[in-house]
Amino acid sequence: MSFDLKRVLKVMLFASNGPLSVKDIQTAISRFHEQALGLPLQGEDAPAAEVPTDGSVAVPSEIIDPGEALPALVEDDEYYRNVPSLITTAQIREAVEVISLELQASESEIILVESHHGWRLVTHPRFARWVRLLRNEPPPVRLSATALETMAVIAYRQPVTRAEIEHIRGVSAEAGLSKLLERDLVYVVGRADQPGRPLQYGTTESFLEFVGIKSLDELPSSDVLSPRQIDAWLQTSNAPKGASDAEMGLDETEQSQLSLERADAPPAPAP
Repeated sequence: MSFDLKRVLKVMLFASNGPLSVKDIQTAISRFHEQALGLPLQGEDAPAAEVPTDGSVAVPSEIIDPGEALPALVEDDEYYRNVPSLITTAQIREAVEVISLELQASESEIILVESHHGWRLVTHPRFARWVRLLRNEPPPVRLSATALETMAVIAYRQPVTRAEIEHIRGVSAEAGLSKLLERDLVYVVGRADQPGRPLQYGTTESFLEFVGIKSLDELPSSDVLSPRQIDAWLQTSNAPKGASDAEMGLDETEQSQLSLERADAPPAPAP
């Protein structure tokens, strides 16, 4: 049996304490070859072992150190044969995709998800209650509509100040911001270059996991919350124009007729 990348990745995903990245996998492959090069020589090039006269089996000291354990990698192990020196990102992604599809096809209790830092195995959401019972954790608290709206403004506008959030939403953002900060979905990015140096907010990596995306570039496009549209809207709202007669509910026809009558009227006699 030759090297099976898919099976190796399954083991790595299971044993990993966190997300498994392409770099982590390639580093493990490089370590394999580094350790293989450091193993004792075997075969024709290896030094001949001394044959004891008492009939016992002698082990050369240069091959096995009495103070160390036997090497884990042996030449006859089928799982370590024909290991390529380089595995590309495309090969890793293709193998991971196969693993993910196999888990989905078998309706497994475990699914493979990709985050900003790599892949990891997680329990299926339909079994979340059993996990909470095992850990004795309370059920998750759902975000309110206010918090969701505030989070959407921050996600598309960031970095954004609290005043800008309240200006866009038209209501106070204190409660929504507090809940998002408590859930580690947003954080303080810095201070704006404005009078009073107000705090600016942005989204965290937990936000990416919460909405199920790898980067902010995957957010769906929004003409309403895009920075360009918001800037134009804020400028308009800060410098409102006068309302027209139509917007005020007046009859523009009567006003035009009145203007024509005044224009046709003879000029008043001079005093």
